[in-house]
Amino acid sequence: MAEEKEHHHHFFHHDKEEEVPKDNKEEKHHHSLFHHDKEEEQPEVLETEKELKHHEHLEHLAETGAMAAAAYATHEKHEIKKDPEHARSHKVKEEIANAIAMGAGGLVVHEHDEVKEDKHELKEEKHHGFHLF
Repeated sequence: MAEEKEHHHHFFHHDKEEEVPKDNKEEKHHHSLFHHDKEEEQPEVLETEKELKHHEHLEHLAETGAMAAAAYATHEKHEIKKDPEHARSHKVKEEIANAIAMGAGGLVVHEHDEVKEDKHELKEEKHHGFHLF
């Protein structure tokens, strides 16, 4: 009875090991259909998932910026007709807003490509070791 054994039988098991005193000779057995141990996850997969979320977030921010800049350019174009006395100023603001919208659109394309690349890397990392060749 000096040696105690702890058995766990679960369908879903998220391993959160309790600390066992080293002088106490206990053995732990875990039996489950789905064993998920946070410490055993590949750090590359976790890092790629973080990068994927980051690039998706930046893509959405860039989309929002592009739409806002395009809306402002449209507003300034309307102001040219509405306020002909300051048409030159409104025209400059419209052109700047259009340039910003184009730049934000380019950032959207870039971030979308990064998202696709991250998804591809994630797929490879998760299936690494299961290929025949």
